[in-house]
Amino acid sequence: MSRLIQARLSLSRFSSVASSRNVRFLATESNKIDEPFKVEEAETVNTPPPPTEKLLVLGGNGFVGSHICKEALDRGLTVASLSRTGRSSIQDSWADSVIWHQGNLFSTDSWKDALKGVTSVISCVGGFGSNSHMYKINGTANMNAIRVASEEGVKRFVYISAADFGVVNYVLQGYYEGKRAAETELLTRYPYGGIILRPGFIYGTRRVGSMKLPLGVVGSPLEVILQRAKPLSQIPLIGPLFTPPVNVTAVARVAVRAATDPVFPPGVIDVHGILRYSQQRSV
Repeated sequence: MSRLIQARLSLSRFSSVASSRNVRFLATESNKIDEPFKVEEAETVNTPPPPTEKLLVLGGNGFVGSHICKEALDRGLTVASLSRTGRSSIQDSWADSVIWHQGNLFSTDSWKDALKGVTSVISCVGGFGSNSHMYKINGTANMNAIRVASEEGVKRFVYISAADFGVVNYVLQGYYEGKRAAETELLTRYPYGGIILRPGFIYGTRRVGSMKLPLGVVGSPLEVILQRAKPLSQIPLIGPLFTPPVNVTAVARVAVRAATDPVFPPGVIDVHGILRYSQQRSV
């Protein structure tokens, strides 16, 4: 009986020793696995900051273009402007942060350098006059810009077009034909990065020489009224005349977002879409 008890004690001691050795073995192996991950052996990797996006605004010294430049600067972008006259006459401090270029969209050599480092373009180019002149300014000039920007590898292109106004389209035939021709070129060249904004009447404080015209006095109340009268815009011929006006700051906000947000949907954004996007908080 005593021998049986001693045998069991011996077996118990053997098991304890074996377990202890296994524990030490596992702990040793575990330590070996953990060694490469010691904090003191890790190296610091210096990663460069993400590159700053550069925006080129065509017609950046105009009414809409100047608001777009300011909005883009407020969002931390590098901003350049291209126009026939170059630097804006605006004396506000933000204008000193814009890179002003002078060039002619009908002469590629005069402005191609302005595209260096540019990741997106917003065009506010447009004008009135004879039908042939309106087609040239609204259509041909923008088509040239779209083509050159595409060839230079610019990722996104936003075009400030215009809403249809029914019977008015026939009166300003060259204007609207030029706009639609530029839209077609944009959707062809930029099927995934081309955005067309179609505002109606754009209001805000407009500078005419030394004078400031507060167009918001009329535009703001009309915007509120006509937003609620959206069904009227479906009336044939005269319906488009009920298109609500939109504040220039809203157009600028949506234009800059469309030019810089890779998930912003390509295609045509009407005035109601502009109003909707302008009220959303951008990421």
